[in-house]
Amino acid sequence: MRVLITGNMGYVGPVLARSLHESEVGVEIVGFDTGFFGHSLTGAELLPETVLSRQYFGDVREFSEDLLTGVDAVVHLAAVSNDPMGKEFEEVTGAINRDASVRIAKLAAVAGVKNFVFASSCSMYGAADGGPRKETDPTNPLTAYARSKIGTEDDLRNADLGDMVFTSLRFATACGMSDRLRLDLVLNDFVACAVTSGEITVLSDGTPWRPLIDVADMARAVSWAIRRPASNGGAWLAVNAGRSENNYQVRDLAESVARHVPGTKVSINTAAPPDKRSYQVDFSLFKSLAPDSLPQVSLDQSITRLLAGFERMKFADKDFRNSPYMRLNTLRRHMAAGRLGSDLRWKAK
Repeated sequence: MRVLITGNMGYVGPVLARSLHESEVGVEIVGFDTGFFGHSLTGAELLPETVLSRQYFGDVREFSEDLLTGVDAVVHLAAVSNDPMGKEFEEVTGAINRDASVRIAKLAAVAGVKNFVFASSCSMYGAADGGPRKETDPTNPLTAYARSKIGTEDDLRNADLGDMVFTSLRFATACGMSDRLRLDLVLNDFVACAVTSGEITVLSDGTPWRPLIDVADMARAVSWAIRRPASNGGAWLAVNAGRSENNYQVRDLAESVARHVPGTKVSINTAAPPDKRSYQVDFSLFKSLAPDSLPQVSLDQSITRLLAGFERMKFADKDFRNSPYMRLNTLRRHMAAGRLGSDLRWKAK
C-alpha cells in the first residue's frame, strides 16, 4: 500500500508517519511538504522522515498530478494550520486550505486513488450553545481557518470523485508530544507554562469548552480512514474524530496540568469577556463507524508525555510564545529574513 501524506513535516505528520510505518505491513509512505517547519525539531534523535520511502518538497498550490501515480491513499494534512496564522494570512488561507485541497482531491480521484483523507477540524462549530454538536448540526465558523475547512467539505460534497472514498476527519483540538511540537495549542501551552514559570494564566474566564485528541490518536483515526470502504459510512463522509469523554472546559485543563507539576499556580481571568470559541462535540458517529480506532490516550497520558518531551528537550524558555514553537513566529522569521513572501511562497534565490 502506498500512502501519500501532504504537510508531513508539521506537527501531526511525524507521529502519523511513524505510526503507519510501525502498524501497516508493507506500507510505502511518501511525503510532500513545503518545508516551512522542517527545522523545528523538538528533541528528536532521528529525522522523522527516515521512515518515509520518499520525500518531495513543493507548494500544494502547485501540486503535480504525477506524484499520485500508484498511490492508494492520500492523507491531506497540509494547511495554514491555526487561527492566528489564518487571521494574518486570510486570503492565502483560502487558497491553500480550500482551493488547493479541492484540486488535489479531484486530481486524486482521476488518478485512481482509492481513499482520500482530509484533516478537518471541529473548530467549524465555533460558538455552539445547546449541547455537543453532531455532524448534522449547523456550523458556526469564527475564523478563516474554520471557514476554509467547511468550504473544502462543501466543494467536494457534490464533486464527481468517481469511486474514490472521501473521509473528512473533523478532529478535536490536537495535543500531545511530537518531534515537531507546536505550543500554540491550548494543552501544550499550559504544560509549557507550568514547566517554565510555574504559573498558568487562563486569559478567558475558563468556561469555554474544547474537545481534545492526542496526536497519537489522530494517527489512529487516519489509519482507519485510509482503508475505510464506502459501505462503512458512505463514499463521502464527514465525521467528528475524537471521544465524547474528552470534552473539557479550559479551566479543567489548566487544573489537570497543575496537578502534574507541583507548585503550579493557576490564574483565571474571571473578569474577561466571554470567549465565543466554545463548543462541545458529539463523537458517537465515529464510535459507531470505527469502534476499534477510538482515542486511547488519556488527558493525563498526554500531559505526562509532554512533560517527558520537555525534559528531553531541556525546555526552559519562559518566553516561549516568541519562540519558533509558535508556528506564526516561524513564518514571520522566514519573511523577515527575506526567504518567504507575504503570499507564503518561497522567494527565488
